[in-house]
Amino acid sequence: MKFSDFVCKDAIQSQLSALDKEAVIQELVGALIAAGQVKAAEQESIVKAIMKREELGSTGIGRGVAVPHTKHPSVDRLIGTVGVSTEGVDFQSLDGEKVQLFFLLISPPDRPGDHLRALENISRQLRDDSFCRYLKQSKTAEDIQQLLEESDNNQFGS
Repeated sequence: MKFSDFVCKDAIQSQLSALDKEAVIQELVGALIAAGQVKAAEQESIVKAIMKREELGSTGIGRGVAVPHTKHPSVDRLIGTVGVSTEGVDFQSLDGEKVQLFFLLISPPDRPGDHLRALENISRQLRDDSFCRYLKQSKTAEDIQQLLEESDNNQFGS
């Protein structure tokens, strides 16, 4: 699975303004709504589902990265977006560091395979220090989109 299979380029956020975990999730789900990927009426329900998942354990996986995700009946296919916070956000990460890179995923409950393949792709690509560094330095959604495409085309060392 590639980023292009699930990341909605119109929802990429290069300058997140949120300062806490729930606000980041609200902002990213809001971007998916603005891009026409999720119905506005579902925002509260999706945010609650992601926050409930966070209660099980932070999706802040370390090295400045978090992958908030949930399964939700309002979507019929896996969708996601990427957000970058210049300042970083306390996401109760496993390593205690602030998070700058967010990969938010929403998948239908009846498609767990897609969900797992997307998580696997994200974690594999994020092992590449150059990829992470370039993403954190991105200033525009276009920059982020280009990095995701380069990653899809195996132009990083992972």
